[in-house]
Amino acid sequence: METVVRDALVARLSQYETVTEIGVGRRPAVAIALADAGCDVTVTDVHSFDLPSELHFVADDVVVASDRADPGPAYHADAIYALNLPPELHRPARDVAAAVGAEFLFTTLGFDSPTVPCETETVADGAETLYVVPAGRKE
Repeated sequence: METVVRDALVARLSQYETVTEIGVGRRPAVAIALADAGCDVTVTDVHSFDLPSELHFVADDVVVASDRADPGPAYHADAIYALNLPPELHRPARDVAAAVGAEFLFTTLGFDSPTVPCETETVADGAETLYVVPAGRKE
């Protein structure tokens, strides 16, 4: 991820005290920068990765979490975000955020349209589109 986009995402997301990244994978740059900016950051993924100690890692599947009455403590944050989120995960991630009253922000793979109702923001001087579902909104 280029530095300009990372910095723009961090500037937007750092307004939240607690954030959870869904599907961190091997690209924790935004999460690390958020932690450096003073956010309490939890990251989730279905696979375990070596990540810096300032990130709280939880192995979890957002699809499974979306079916639970309470998605779990990893998701209790002011905002839940995902980067390069594939379309099949838009709805489960949105449902998890709605269940905990968090705002849901995400980017797509670039060529996909969001599959959930959302607002659109451009960041990094138009280099990235950020999709935003307000807290508690499910439809």
